[in-house]
Amino acid sequence: MADTDLPPLNAIRAFEAAARLGSVSRAAEALHVTHGAISRQVRLLEDALATPLFVRAGRGLRLTPAGERMRDAAGDAFARLQGAAATIRRAGAAPARVLGCPGSLLARWMIPRLPRLTGALPDLRLHLSPHEGAFPASLDGFDAALLIGQAPWPASWRVRMLAPERIGPVLSPRTADATRLAGLSPEALLREPLLHTGSRPQAWPAWATAHAAAPPQVLGTGFDHLYFLLEAAVAGLGVAIAPQELVVDDLAAGRLLAPWDFVETDAHWVLATPRDRADAGIDALADWLARELA
Repeated sequence: MADTDLPPLNAIRAFEAAARLGSVSRAAEALHVTHGAISRQVRLLEDALATPLFVRAGRGLRLTPAGERMRDAAGDAFARLQGAAATIRRAGAAPARVLGCPGSLLARWMIPRLPRLTGALPDLRLHLSPHEGAFPASLDGFDAALLIGQAPWPASWRVRMLAPERIGPVLSPRTADATRLAGLSPEALLREPLLHTGSRPQAWPAWATAHAAAPPQVLGTGFDHLYFLLEAAVAGLGVAIAPQELVVDDLAAGRLLAPWDFVETDAHWVLATPRDRADAGIDALADWLARELA
């Protein structure tokens, strides 16, 4: 099987149920199949991935590191599919609101929270539209825009402040020399080659200023977009700087560490709408976003 081939979906479904429920028997009951059918599908998935996902632990099963990774990925994927399916079922005749959002915010913060959004606002239909660069003052093509920025704002916008932005350095525990790096003071860290992005050139200097330190003089690898920067950090390529909200899930899962503090910047998470357009659905979305960011 090529690296780009997706393993059999039935096998993934059987494995996810067994991993989530902690038992092949309970997975068989949940999926209304036999114990043997679940076992065969799990073996099929292990063969497709060329690695064991479970090992025997006494009379039960224990996930291998590969199994834990596959469990997390499969569970997240099924949750997103369930959320999308629920949204489609409820769609009815109500038009979808178009929410513009930078790709990094969309991929790393908004999409993982879609199941919660659907549960909280089941009647709100959203079409998520990635947008890079500055939004037009008219917000033409958008019912609302979710972004991180700072005043002044276009006079044609009604801006709902959701939360202050907080930024800080992060690194993967897989990063070479991670233990030494994590023990550095902010001043010493800023003398290391640091990952950075052209879309947020002010991030490292702002963090340095908050620590009364000189800004970094030599930066390491640069990336065009914040999303790629954070993926590089997760891959262990070095120390990156990121908005706290975009890495909160990675920190909770242990994929990233934040040995240094996060500091507030002059920017805010905001939801912008055309000033001349009232929309109760978008107002409800703004309230939900503020709660999530709190």
